[in-house]
Amino acid sequence: MLERVLEPEVMDSPDEATDYDRMDHSAVNRRFAADFLALRAGDTGLTLDVGTGTAQIPIELCRRSNTITLVAVDLADEMLKLARINVDRAGFTERIRIEKVNGRRMDYPEGHFAAVVSNSIIHHIPTPAECFAEMVRVCVAGGRLFVRDLHRPDNTTELEHLVRTYAGEANPHQRRLFAASLHAALTLDEVRMLVSDLGFAPETALLTSDRHWTWSVPKAPT
Repeated sequence: MLERVLEPEVMDSPDEATDYDRMDHSAVNRRFAADFLALRAGDTGLTLDVGTGTAQIPIELCRRSNTITLVAVDLADEMLKLARINVDRAGFTERIRIEKVNGRRMDYPEGHFAAVVSNSIIHHIPTPAECFAEMVRVCVAGGRLFVRDLHRPDNTTELEHLVRTYAGEANPHQRRLFAASLHAALTLDEVRMLVSDLGFAPETALLTSDRHWTWSVPKAPT
């Protein structure tokens, strides 16, 4: 098994933000939005997106649902600049609020959000247990937690195969970003240990593609 090699927690240069935004995440984003909305069951409460990056996930959710409203948070100023531009261009400024927030220490009250989602931020967090705990804390009892991220491959051969398969047409910097993200990701066993420590059944975290794990669970009432 590859050892975890951390990426910078905050991708905050203009080049990193621009290259990330220009990578083709469309298929992954569509699947994320469809999978989450299938579980949302008509709930119209406020949803939190942790580690929104350039707001691609909130925009896709709003395209697919006429009722969803979101707070989208990130810690990277350059990502947030592009997020605001993207939300404005998509016409969703009334439904998506962009805020600079540290996902490991959020100022929101306990149980503030009807649902909490996160796509591909956990691999940036040096202490992911803190981020998981915060997402649970700010989600209302009975609300939905839906977290997806990359899964760290077993070896460099598998990592290189994934980079060729899913970033083969990208530029060299984008390929390096994707490879670094895979190397920084958690394994399924590591995720299951983290959610188990928070009182959730470990099997609520599953491998959901050849490169992703997903943790999806309602927050049980206390």
